[in-house]
Amino acid sequence: MSIESLESLRDHLRVFAKDRDWDQYHTPKNLSMALIAEAAELVEHFQWVEGDQSHLLEDKTRSSVEEELADILIYLVRISDKLGIDLYKAAERKLEINARKYPADKVRGSAKKYTEYEDKHD
Repeated sequence: MSIESLESLRDHLRVFAKDRDWDQYHTPKNLSMALIAEAAELVEHFQWVEGDQSHLLEDKTRSSVEEELADILIYLVRISDKLGIDLYKAAERKLEINARKYPADKVRGSAKKYTEYEDKHD
């Protein structure tokens, strides 16, 4: 198996679910719940680690983190497929929105939310 793009991953996941008769369970609701559960499992690996140490993972932890990230991607691709959402286009649109909400000259070096600095008179 060779997965070279989100489209090929999507196609593989379609077949994988069909072969197991799982489409009946792969509703956007169920998939989004599964995605959140996997995201929570990812967070567990970093829960009690200092922020500046969170990138220094032991091999066993790195392997587990890799699996959780893969699960998250799989569920994300599956949900987008079920809803007919092109993830590339959605990400492109969202980056454009974020560029307007977070202009580099206003937010550089700040972790504040855009509502904390935006000029209400613009």
